[in-house]
Amino acid sequence: MQIEILKSKIHRVSISDANLDYIGSIVLDKDLMEAANIIESEKVTILNINNGERLDTYVIEGKRGSGDVIINGPLARRMYKGDIIIIVSYALMPFEEAKKFKPSIVFPNEQTNKIN
Repeated sequence: MQIEILKSKIHRVSISDANLDYIGSIVLDKDLMEAANIIESEKVTILNINNGERLDTYVIEGKRGSGDVIINGPLARRMYKGDIIIIVSYALMPFEEAKKFKPSIVFPNEQTNKIN
């Protein structure tokens, strides 16, 4: 049996920009991606603290040390610059392996989006 469990979580970062005229995705600072064990093109769910939205997209690697958390495309109609979000990704794995798995969870500075 395979189950889906939490793989990665970036807890409470601030959206640094939102661009409606883009094909879609979220740009994340490379430091955030590495700390949370998230790779480019990985599917993520974005949880918006400000309005309760829960939306899926994929990750584009941003500049290391930039603090970038940029919402692109249609998501920019639901999430805005300055909103506080949580970014999560999940993984499928065998039940017994999942019991031992420890997710990567990071708590960046909410104002700068940088790892403390």
